[in-house]
Amino acid sequence: MAGRQSSPRRSAEHAWFITGPLAILAVIWSTALGILAPRLSEDSAARLSADDPIRGWLIAAFLLVVMVLTEGSTLHVVIRRQAVIATVTEIPLVLALYFLPPLTVVFIFTLAALITQIRRKVRSAKFAFNVAKTAAATSLAGLVLHALPPMAGVGPATWGVIFVGVSTITLVTFAAVIGVITLVQGTQAGWEVTRTAAPNLIVAAANMSVGLIVLIALATTWWSVVLLAVLAGGLALVGRSYAQFFRQHRTLADMYDLTRAMTRSGQDGTLADVMLGRVRALMQAEYATLWLPAQGRHPEVLLTARVDDPGLLDFGRTPLIARQRAYQEKQTIAVGGRLDGDEEVRAALRAGGAKDVIVAPLRSGEAVIGTLELVNRLSDSTHFLPGDIPIFETIAAHVAVALENSRLVDRLRHDAYHDGLVNLPNRRRMTEALEEAVRVRAPGEVVAVLLFDVDGLRQVNESLGHAAGDEVLTEVASRLRSCAPAAALVGRVGGDEFLVTLRAENAEAATQLAAELREQIQDQMVFGTLVLDVDTAVGVAIHPDHGNDPETLLRRVDLAATAAKSTPGSIQLFNPALESRSMHRLGLAGDLRRALDNDELEVYFQPKVTLGDRRLVGVECLARWEHPAHGPVSPEDFVAVAEHTGQLERLTEAVLREGLRRSRDWTAGGEPLAVSVNLSARTLIDQHFPDRVQDLLTEYGVAPELLTFEIKEAGVLDGTNRPMPTLRRLREVGVRLSVDDFGTGYSSLSYLRRLPVDEVKVDRSFVQGMATDPVDLAIVNAVVTLSQQFGLSVVAEGVESELTLELLQDIGCQIGQGFLFSRPLPYERLEAWFGAQAEPEAAAATDVRRLRAVP
Repeated sequence: MAGRQSSPRRSAEHAWFITGPLAILAVIWSTALGILAPRLSEDSAARLSADDPIRGWLIAAFLLVVMVLTEGSTLHVVIRRQAVIATVTEIPLVLALYFLPPLTVVFIFTLAALITQIRRKVRSAKFAFNVAKTAAATSLAGLVLHALPPMAGVGPATWGVIFVGVSTITLVTFAAVIGVITLVQGTQAGWEVTRTAAPNLIVAAANMSVGLIVLIALATTWWSVVLLAVLAGGLALVGRSYAQFFRQHRTLADMYDLTRAMTRSGQDGTLADVMLGRVRALMQAEYATLWLPAQGRHPEVLLTARVDDPGLLDFGRTPLIARQRAYQEKQTIAVGGRLDGDEEVRAALRAGGAKDVIVAPLRSGEAVIGTLELVNRLSDSTHFLPGDIPIFETIAAHVAVALENSRLVDRLRHDAYHDGLVNLPNRRRMTEALEEAVRVRAPGEVVAVLLFDVDGLRQVNESLGHAAGDEVLTEVASRLRSCAPAAALVGRVGGDEFLVTLRAENAEAATQLAAELREQIQDQMVFGTLVLDVDTAVGVAIHPDHGNDPETLLRRVDLAATAAKSTPGSIQLFNPALESRSMHRLGLAGDLRRALDNDELEVYFQPKVTLGDRRLVGVECLARWEHPAHGPVSPEDFVAVAEHTGQLERLTEAVLREGLRRSRDWTAGGEPLAVSVNLSARTLIDQHFPDRVQDLLTEYGVAPELLTFEIKEAGVLDGTNRPMPTLRRLREVGVRLSVDDFGTGYSSLSYLRRLPVDEVKVDRSFVQGMATDPVDLAIVNAVVTLSQQFGLSVVAEGVESELTLELLQDIGCQIGQGFLFSRPLPYERLEAWFGAQAEPEAAAATDVRRLRAVP
């Protein structure tokens, strides 16, 4: 779903579309007031209890001064943790509406607005809008007062009339402000102002109440002016102290939030995005810029956050001379309307059309690593003050520490993935890159893996020293990097081994590229007066022909490189004959058949437990084979042999029978326990397999819901629909289906929506790394969250530490399996483990055993 589009920002000149109508209305309403002036003037004179016009003009002049003073004074009030900027203009407005004719009120309040805008030196569009808004609002209020009964005394009836008049001015003012903001800045900005109007209306109502109290006091005796003046002075001092305290508190809170945000973002590369916007808002600046000169492998950085722009800009408004002086002199440069500064910098500031600039150096010890810069205080009438400089310098100190920490993390991450001698990706990085490459199947292409083994490096080290050997390795790395195609990734994976991975058309193209690169490395290498002939042996393996995972490909390309040392041309493409393990598997084929005939394969069981209270909820059945001559045979070996010799069906049935037999026994003992059995991808294309499962469930009398089949992700999502009929039939039988090793294949989480599965098992490689790698943690979190949204249960494989267990609980994973709870055990040891782990009181209260993890 597309996000909501914000309204485009328009020029401030568009405000004339509202200013013009307001000015016209002000003229019309003021003219009407002039016509009605005699009656309203008589009412005002009666309330003054005098016919002396001088007293009226003195009151008007006094209220004009008070209005100018109140327009320029603001107070920050916190209402329910929300800061509200409040003024007290409603107080003199109450007095003016009572004592003065409405037309006089329009005149003095419009004049006060003119004086205030001139003092603030606002732009013409804003100047005209504020004046027109004031004139229109007060003239409309005068007409409203004319329509209401005359005010007599200072009783509740007068309160109501004055409340209506002041409310009219307040509402017209708010409507005009919301309209012009919506017109200039967009609908979203106008809506935000509307949502924050309620606290301001509350403050306005409170001011009206205070104004009425002042009115009652003045109506009682004019001597109350003395007491009111003393009270106003005291409140002004208290308000100033509160405003100063509020600014300090808000600054400390904002700096604390800024520090926390920078700490969280310093490790994921978003420091500048998080920091600049917050610094700009905290300092109420129009522009906040970060500049870092080029340093080592880090390029120059120039990023700017501008008010009302959601992203960062790649330019700044800071005068270049101010930046250079702050960087070279290692001190803050501040120039502006309220700040002293060098005239040369001030001239450059004026030439750039800016009014203020503060540039603080970012220090790392005695060195300066860059600058943090502010340009223009928000609003046309305000400037940066001397008190802002120490605050900004404190922010710059925090930013410098965060930048250094971020670069340190980046340097450590770079060192963890790169070889220190030749500055190429190391084995860990190459393995991850290869894993990413094999996940994406590109039609008509293969993933080629080329391993270059430098011959004779040991002799160079022994004869000329390790420094000469390092020079040879550096030169080989340089030649490979310069000669390899741009799309290739070159890395050093061993002492004298270099790996190149890339996509190629086929195995022949990969072998041809290996020959070309080898020729480049074979050229003579000159080190001073010494000339060396360096040769290499190259092994080649390709995906998917020679493996579907990085470990297999790396192992087989290493075998090919070893064989290349004794091959003419020193280039060898992997073939199965090179792998002694394949020969070993061939010898196991007959032995596996005899082992199945004689029931020599044993089934081990690994418990699955709930992570919250560690209750046993099931076991996974795992085949094990102890060969009489070779000892333990890995499941990968004999399963592969079973697949290639047609014995997979017998192997699967043997494990399934043993699991169902044990499940039947546990159910008969009053403790039903679910069992899980792994299925090969080949089994999923067997149309008769669901019928055999149904027969076995009937034979052993086990409920279908107690049986779960675990299928590897690659077997379920192989790019075809071949497994789907079998999966649907198994679902109809009633057994549960689980996707095993999820996250290691080529699929997307969205595929879970159309799969008839009940459970997802997160691969152990992500679970084991989530405590140390934020990427693995994010992957596990995403799998758990989306799977649960699809109504699937989630099992985490490879839980081996309490920290991993806590992280899984935090993200909502409910079931786990791993060495933290138990290794796979034979049936006899499993029963003993049950007895050792179960809590007697829990076993008596429930049909599911509660476990304690063994450290």
